[in-house]
Amino acid sequence: MSPPWVLLCLLLLGNSGPAGATLIRVPLRRVPPGHRLLSPLNGWGQPAEPPRTPTAGDKPTFVPLSKFMNTQYFGDIGLGTPPQNFTVVFDTGSSNLWVPSVRCHFFSLPCWFHHRFNPKASSSFQPNGTKFAIQYGTGQLTGILSQDNLTIGGIRGASVTFAEALWESSLVFTLARFDGILGLGFPTLAIDGVQPPLDAMVEQGLLEKPVFSFYLNRDAEGSDGGELVLGGSDPAHYIPPLIFMPVTIPAYWQVHMESVKVGTGLTLCAQGCAAILDTGTSLITGPSEEIRALNRAIGGFPFLAGQYLIQCSKIPELPPVSFCLGGVWFNLTGQDYVIKILKSDVGLCLLGFQALNIPKPAGPLWILGDVFLGPYVAVFDRGDKNVGPRVGLARAQSRASVSAGTRAAQAQFLRGRSG
Repeated sequence: MSPPWVLLCLLLLGNSGPAGATLIRVPLRRVPPGHRLLSPLNGWGQPAEPPRTPTAGDKPTFVPLSKFMNTQYFGDIGLGTPPQNFTVVFDTGSSNLWVPSVRCHFFSLPCWFHHRFNPKASSSFQPNGTKFAIQYGTGQLTGILSQDNLTIGGIRGASVTFAEALWESSLVFTLARFDGILGLGFPTLAIDGVQPPLDAMVEQGLLEKPVFSFYLNRDAEGSDGGELVLGGSDPAHYIPPLIFMPVTIPAYWQVHMESVKVGTGLTLCAQGCAAILDTGTSLITGPSEEIRALNRAIGGFPFLAGQYLIQCSKIPELPPVSFCLGGVWFNLTGQDYVIKILKSDVGLCLLGFQALNIPKPAGPLWILGDVFLGPYVAVFDRGDKNVGPRVGLARAQSRASVSAGTRAAQAQFLRGRSG
């Protein structure tokens, strides 16, 4: 998850799956621009689609993602029978699922602004009671473990262990447009050795393989945030080829990055460095000295807590910033790495590169968050006995092309079922 100051400062500023396998599509949503700075009571997710049981040969079903000021992408899940709906961040930087509980502490303010799980309203609830505590970049929460059925992408059936949050410490959780977090990291990251939801879905036969992909829509207009696809990837989302690179440490989705370049001049990470692909982090973070040099080369000036600003009018003339992964350069333009706080091109914008020193033994490392992932489709593959864990990247298709392809695929699917 992002450091707490990222979201607070923004608020203050204004196929890797086989063809026959079931794919679960989770649509991602975004809060409309005119409502992004309003009360945290606004922007709750719409109810999940009616659940159903997957059948052999199913084509993809959908679970959408939303985004909040291009810093939060989230979608809907359900817990319990009947499903109680929650909006969650799908976070590759953690491995646990948690949502607020009706049993939360009276003075835990975030609980009162979000949907809360009620075990008494679920016929499939199984108590566990183990105490739970987890520390994110955005703050700490404590609670208890419970077990119930997970509904995602309109498909219900996975029995998962999750945390009911009884205390959430951070103001960011109060302001957040999401209720909870669904971790998509490796089991080694899971607190208390809890089985991650992805592993539970594979073990229970709802997914053939532990593979998923993100297509993030960073267009500043509208509420469509893209899609999370569980069980594989959708070729309509990207322009081939998919470039795969091995995961070096299977905890976070960590890979080796060969180099970073700013335009034709500055080179960073010259001897190679570690990088994590993290959907729960808003910006791109790196060691402070290198991020300082990068932002200086772009023309940015320091703001708060390792962040930098730039005049919005300079976006068209900004140099590309390129990341070498798997022997291939992945380029970001100024439009990609600058976050507009307001719709106008006048005023100050936030640069997408933040200084963050991570000490040894985990660091130093770079975190490639949503600013990096936005122009690309990322495929996260846990691997099998023949192929180790890996991450694939490809340039994302334009949203118009994806929408047309999705409509065509759905029409073909319906014709096949009616025939």
